[in-house]
Amino acid sequence: MLSAPHPHDEQQRQNALDELDLLDTPAEHYLDTLVRLTREMFQGHSVLISLIDRNRQWFKARIGLDIDQTERDISFCGHAVAARSMLVIEDAQLDPRFADNPVVTGPPYIRFYAGQPLHSSNGQPIGTLCMLHPIPRTLSHTERLRLRDLGTLAEGYMQLRSVSQRAQKLRGDVDREQRRALLDPLTQLWNRAGLNQFYPREQASAARSGQRLGVIFCDLDHFKQVNDRHGHAGGDQVLWQSARRMAAALRPDDLLVRLGGEEFVAVVTVNDAHELHLIAERIRQEIAATPMDLGESRHALTASFGTALLEPGESQNGVLERADRALYQAKQQGRNRVIHNSDFA
Repeated sequence: MLSAPHPHDEQQRQNALDELDLLDTPAEHYLDTLVRLTREMFQGHSVLISLIDRNRQWFKARIGLDIDQTERDISFCGHAVAARSMLVIEDAQLDPRFADNPVVTGPPYIRFYAGQPLHSSNGQPIGTLCMLHPIPRTLSHTERLRLRDLGTLAEGYMQLRSVSQRAQKLRGDVDREQRRALLDPLTQLWNRAGLNQFYPREQASAARSGQRLGVIFCDLDHFKQVNDRHGHAGGDQVLWQSARRMAAALRPDDLLVRLGGEEFVAVVTVNDAHELHLIAERIRQEIAATPMDLGESRHALTASFGTALLEPGESQNGVLERADRALYQAKQQGRNRVIHNSDFA
């Protein structure tokens, strides 16, 4: 196996990646959509937006692959970044650089790879938009052009994101090392500690805008049946897809958190309880609309929701507990519904 080489200007390349502040950040709907469309367009198995960090490749967006990172030395994308050009491997077992690579000889058993480098605004290659498949295949000239164009869209979004107000707020709240402890590696959402970290920011933002802070508590219905029927790998895939659907139904600045297990919380800024209900209902419909794709099978899923508006003087735990009580009522009343808690003593 030939380890992925480092470019001659590796420090400048790494600086460009660090400056974008993308590493160890939550999944984002636009990039998730792009990798999904790429997979559908090319009929591939897995599609990733892979960022090449110092000693690892970390996946900012992914579909078809459960892990969130690998060592840089075994990465195909590291070769594409070093070459600064599209890399296409039609059959990895026939390529001496990759034939004995552990991701070729073992899971995910890569045979075909195509990676389009993604660049920072100063032209440094920071990662790739790449496709993986366990069966050898070719890529036509037209398909290569399409992959390049999709890569342009991905890098354009990431460059714009780096100068957005949202990214600036994120930089001001926590640094990169802190973010690693606040991310749930499976769903790539903030975890419970992330909720505690960012809740005060959301509360202050709602106050500045003269609006209300709303909490949406979500629990996937009959999730134990998923694990019983499809195993824990199937359960993990349902959690990952559920997170993507929730994010798609929310607005870019809303805070989405996986509390643990099959429980999620969204913290949103709204005008009133009616608007809060509409957002929760949109999430409910997004989850229930189509069955979850588990490869060889599909699983229909619903979720139950409880909502509450933060009242003056109420604590974070207080509003979360009220939303949780409303969620319990939703489950008692038959699941797959939204219940609002307006009781505040």
